[in-house]
Amino acid sequence: MRLDYTQLSPKAYQGLLACKNALAESGLGLPLIELAYLRVAQLNGCAFCLKLHSQALRRRGESQEKLDQLAGWDAADALSPREAAAIAWTEAVTRIGETRAPDSLYQPLREHFSDAEISDLTLAVALMNAFTRVAVAMRQ
Repeated sequence: MRLDYTQLSPKAYQGLLACKNALAESGLGLPLIELAYLRVAQLNGCAFCLKLHSQALRRRGESQEKLDQLAGWDAADALSPREAAAIAWTEAVTRIGETRAPDSLYQPLREHFSDAEISDLTLAVALMNAFTRVAVAMRQ
């Protein structure tokens, strides 16, 4: 690791963990949150996070088939419509500079999620983007 950011920036790091813990208690459910976290890790190329979140999903009983198909979710049939809407939003928020989080991806969320859940999902994606960017930059 380049720098031990958990020790060098403990208050900031603890803030990220507090946010993660709060989101784990949200109405989204931890399996969906972990699926979004795994997709963020895939998009950002964070090997540490890929292992962490795929293991967490397996421990929760997620099928290997779903995990195998997540990178190509839009061409596969492993996700429910609710999960697909969440993963499409996850990609849009992760690639915000390119996508600008379009209405065409936001509107389907409203069919499957409450306003609070959409807010929580967006925060979860933003949070995991912070975690993965720090992990990749610091070579965790």
